[in-house]
Amino acid sequence: MTYEPKPRMTNPAYLLPEAGAAIQGLVKATRQGGVAESVLELVHLRASQINNCGFCVEYGVKSARKHGVADDKLFAVSAWRESPHFTEEERAALALAEAATRLADTSDAVPDEIWDAAADHFDEKQLAAITLMVALTNLFNRLNVTVRQPAGTAL
Repeated sequence: MTYEPKPRMTNPAYLLPEAGAAIQGLVKATRQGGVAESVLELVHLRASQINNCGFCVEYGVKSARKHGVADDKLFAVSAWRESPHFTEEERAALALAEAATRLADTSDAVPDEIWDAAADHFDEKQLAAITLMVALTNLFNRLNVTVRQPAGTAL
């Protein structure tokens, strides 16, 4: 049997144009927080991996490359704790992304230890941008996984 990727329906953000415009406005806002594009891309990619969103993982890798993320980092995102390729700042952002994506895994989803480590590297505006990026990525993942948006397809 050959797998022929086909989404269940048109992505909701396109069927409801006001929603799509609002989402794009939020994406632009994340870029105004003073966080390096490469860090935001790593955050997006890691949350997408956790949520098993093939479309977002593929898109995230391509976007990360456009923003200067080297392949050695891209290959190691899912194992960032064990990899020597990440800065302490990137590690703090990735830990925050993981915790904020896995909210149901523990009663203290984003413990002070993770938040404080991120706050050691980012100011409040930057933390806002990272938190918003994680939330948006989780939104993207839920939309794309639900409608079964295949990886490698254009929206």
